[in-house]
Amino acid sequence: MSIIMDVMKTAVRLAPGSWLPGGTPDPLMNKHGLIGKPASRIDGPLKVQGKARFAAEVSLPGLVYASLLYSTIARGRIATLETAEAEAAPGVALVMTYRNAPRMAPPPLMMSAPKAAGASGLPIMQDAEIRWNGQPVALVLAQTQEQADHAVSLIRVTYAVAPAVTSFDAAKAKARTPENILGEPSSIEIGDAEKALKDAAFKVDLIYRTPRHNHNAIELHAATVAWNGDQLTVHDATQMVNGTAWTLAQVFGVKEEQVRVLSPYVGGGFGGKGLGDHQILAIAASRLSGRPVRILLSREGVYRVVGGRTTTEQRVALGAKPDGTLAALIHTGVAATPTRNVCPEQFSFPARHLYAANAIKVAQQVTDMDMLANIFMRAPGESVGTYALECAIDELAEAMQLDPIELRRRIEPEKDPTSGTPFSSRHLVEAYRHGAERFGWDRRDPTPRSRREGEWLIGMGCATATYPYYRMPGGAARIRLTADGRAIVQMASHEMGMGTATVQAQHAAERLGLEYEKVSFEYGDTSLPSGTLAGGSSQTASIAAAIIAVSEVLTKELLKLAGNDSPLAGLKPDEVEARDGGLCHVDEPGRFESYVSILKRAHRDELVCEAEAPQPFEMWKYSMHSYGAQFCEVRVNAVTGEIRVSRFLGSFDCGRILNAKTATSQFKGGIIMGLGLALSEETLFDERSGRIMNPSLAEYHVPVHMDVPAIEVIWTDIPDPHSPLGAHGIGEIGITGVGAAVANAVYNATGKRIRELPITLDKLL
Repeated sequence: MSIIMDVMKTAVRLAPGSWLPGGTPDPLMNKHGLIGKPASRIDGPLKVQGKARFAAEVSLPGLVYASLLYSTIARGRIATLETAEAEAAPGVALVMTYRNAPRMAPPPLMMSAPKAAGASGLPIMQDAEIRWNGQPVALVLAQTQEQADHAVSLIRVTYAVAPAVTSFDAAKAKARTPENILGEPSSIEIGDAEKALKDAAFKVDLIYRTPRHNHNAIELHAATVAWNGDQLTVHDATQMVNGTAWTLAQVFGVKEEQVRVLSPYVGGGFGGKGLGDHQILAIAASRLSGRPVRILLSREGVYRVVGGRTTTEQRVALGAKPDGTLAALIHTGVAATPTRNVCPEQFSFPARHLYAANAIKVAQQVTDMDMLANIFMRAPGESVGTYALECAIDELAEAMQLDPIELRRRIEPEKDPTSGTPFSSRHLVEAYRHGAERFGWDRRDPTPRSRREGEWLIGMGCATATYPYYRMPGGAARIRLTADGRAIVQMASHEMGMGTATVQAQHAAERLGLEYEKVSFEYGDTSLPSGTLAGGSSQTASIAAAIIAVSEVLTKELLKLAGNDSPLAGLKPDEVEARDGGLCHVDEPGRFESYVSILKRAHRDELVCEAEAPQPFEMWKYSMHSYGAQFCEVRVNAVTGEIRVSRFLGSFDCGRILNAKTATSQFKGGIIMGLGLALSEETLFDERSGRIMNPSLAEYHVPVHMDVPAIEVIWTDIPDPHSPLGAHGIGEIGITGVGAAVANAVYNATGKRIRELPITLDKLL
């Protein structure tokens, strides 16, 4: 403990506004008005002008194009494989199968080794085994994409089919309890929840089901790769450049420093842009052919090899006392997974931390199925876990004849219900109060089918949104302060359209006392200081911690350079602050010298400093989460069952909001994705063959413009004193609770409870 405290003491004046020992506010919080400002994304003009170069737009001499052939069985072996016709096709440079593919080590499972990037752990095109329907069995390289696609169609494959487990119900009967769920215990029991449920004055005991979902980012998964001896360059659409580089080094038997991964622009990630078979196969084919390779998955290809959200069946049982407090909270169930998979769709996480109860039982199991490995997808677990939990809360409130918001107020915990640790910051009740006032919740009639306009039944529903706070360890940042008074901040982080570069440029400018236009943020390249993955809504806090750390180093170095001839002579780092492009005494603003002057007198063209972020000890000391209150109004046609979401409001408690414009976009994007989860998205999985049957946007229905109502977003903007910049992640909180808010509104409109997503009109007729 003393070592931890010694490390923590090094962070004396860190984030503007927060993150000081004991939660003492930083006097530099937003002194220059940049934090929270609704600045437009700095990458926006590049994208609309077509100047942003994505992974599939990199041009290399001698480039060839890849196309994949996918298996059509779920389990078995390749019996015959005929490639001669494809090899003789026009433009073909290589046909690679398990027979001639380079020998590769299986990519490590996520968290099985440091910095692993979340691959399947299975050998990729190294043997004749088929492990899921859609597994790549051949790769063709050709001079054009059209030639590669044509040649793939000429390959003939037959299979020796083996029995496969493709039925969720069959697999569920043999469900197992994993050692842990993403590092947390698979089950938690406090008291005797089943007995407390039996004895409760009011109770509900319900089963909820959610289907598979697939990733459909605008940018298809792609990579452009090239070898130069044992040096590998990968232009990738990824959320984890450093993790990808480390894992590829393991797979191909080279040193990590021999692998350079670049990913300056990503056209949507949502958890799906990690390391998959397609990058590894393209790199293997490049090594075998001696040519640079571009692989761009088709939309169908994304469904065959990338994965997404998995099937769940969840039991939520709640028992309440007459005063409206919970005697019992039970959330158990099972998620479909293949044998080697570490993405369990942690639906049980919200129930562990949201509400107070005398007795709690949370338990999660997984199946072993022969299917494509599911991977992270925006708020994995929490998105579907809040659907079940928050619908059950609504059903309990109805049984008690209590307003759903009042019930949530009565079961608000003082500390984390399962860990017992204090909350770092929690203002959920305030978020509900402000949201209810803004939405007009007092106009809701609790009696179903009480509001009608012609054929349209109108209802309102609400639900809690929640997502944990994460700050990933291992990040570092570099600042290059130039003689003309500009700063370049460098870190191997990611910009996937959420505004990372913009927000961190705002932060650095605020931190350094520079004009916003004089700060740039370079990212997306493993040649820069190591970054953390863009996942778990963790990147903003993780990058901020590194920038804070390096800015402290920069201040020390500037004071050394200033020397005895400066107005700053004799001052210590904690006695100065950044202002107007320089440093000044905290209490004597006249004792000031600009960065330009300091560097000029020192005869320096630039000053370069680098530092690692401190370890995220705050995550171990506090229960840290983002929260929100989701409010939905729906109109349901009493004749056809058609559902229209007419209004939606999200009221969020996510610490300090760093950029009002990009935050609003993030919140709204999550809500829109939640509307798809609630009403239309479903991967159709044929349990006879294990094949995904709707692998296109023509048959997999995501929300389009006409499906999306006016969405309003508000927030508390109360900084968390234990987080860098006082901020929490917001990339995933928006989708959580949306499914339940819609389902609860549908019930209020129609009187019908829908306990299986998506809520399609056939379930209402």
